[in-house]
Amino acid sequence: MPQFNYIAIDNKSNSINGTIESPDRGSALASLTRQGLRPISIEPAKTKRTFGFGSNKVKSEDLVMFTRQLSAMVSAGVPLLRAIGSLHDHTTSKALEKVTAELLHDVEGGSALADALEKHPETFNTVYVNMVRAGEAAGILDDILKRLATQQEKNASMRKKIKSAMTYPTVLIVITIAAFFGLMVFVIPQIGNIVRGLGGPDAKLPAITEMMLGLSSFIISYGIFILIPIGIGIYLFRRYIQTPAGKLWLHTMILKVPKINAIVEKVAVARFARTFSALMGSGVAVLESLRVTARAVGNKVYENALLDAAEQVKNGRNLSSIIEKNPLFPPIVSQMLSVGEETGQTDTVLVKVADYYEEEVDVAIEGISSIIEPVMIVIMGGMVGLLAAAVMLPISGMANQIK
Repeated sequence: MPQFNYIAIDNKSNSINGTIESPDRGSALASLTRQGLRPISIEPAKTKRTFGFGSNKVKSEDLVMFTRQLSAMVSAGVPLLRAIGSLHDHTTSKALEKVTAELLHDVEGGSALADALEKHPETFNTVYVNMVRAGEAAGILDDILKRLATQQEKNASMRKKIKSAMTYPTVLIVITIAAFFGLMVFVIPQIGNIVRGLGGPDAKLPAITEMMLGLSSFIISYGIFILIPIGIGIYLFRRYIQTPAGKLWLHTMILKVPKINAIVEKVAVARFARTFSALMGSGVAVLESLRVTARAVGNKVYENALLDAAEQVKNGRNLSSIIEKNPLFPPIVSQMLSVGEETGQTDTVLVKVADYYEEEVDVAIEGISSIIEPVMIVIMGGMVGLLAAAVMLPISGMANQIK
């Protein structure tokens, strides 16, 4: 929705600057008037572009801190407006400062906190908004914010562990590719010139040397014609996997890759258990909890499975029996869900499932990292061995001829 910057006078003759979302300038003027303000100037807000040198997105650690501090202040009896205002005044994040300023303006204008949060989907996802809405309806906003902060900390911790575990293999892969093309373009041609200079133009070179020289010549001559189609292919592939059909295909393929599929399954189950338990514990209805959780899992295959489960629950079936028949979910999930349904403590038992699978993710990541590192070292060693063989074999042959 379009945004408008305004300057207005309140009933105490104070000047107020702010931003308001409205379909058009006339609607913005009417909205400000309803709030008891006298608009002086209303202009369309200009969209800021970062051109890759910055980001207006709130970082996950800043969002966790915001949620934790807001929960503490609301629990201590601080009025919501004053709590948001305090967080706005003391935050060091420019992105969060902008978001909290708009939250403060909307809540001052009479909006519920959940409605104000819903205007910033890039910062507050559907899980966050739905839990806050449930907390406001039940009068337990402070408890809901504590749950949200805990959930976000767990999710952020999992993401950091996955990123840190994949950093070293990624660096090795990049170095390996760069070293390969560097050798093919700069080193192998020089070695070929030296070898041919020693043995003469009619010298018979070993097959491995001829292969390396031929590959090097091909890359130098036609490399640009290879890189352009590869670049276009990567661009089109990225565009495709951003579509619903592309995401479904990619996530289905990932679930078929050995070792990787185990990590993806554990991450998806952990997210399902923690998100669904948080929503259920907040008082959100089962169907709405399932639909929101489906969008938060991060895998289209699991999302479709949970949306299908929601339809079956709507028809009167127990969630535990539905999950039990789905091979995407381990047996422990359906068993714990069954216990939760019998005791009325679904949120409590699912938290234990989430904790268990988050620990399993750590173990699986360490295992895959321990496999990737030696494999990449062997590949790099093989490249060095091929280069050494391509150089030493012709020199050794020429030395034998001289003898």
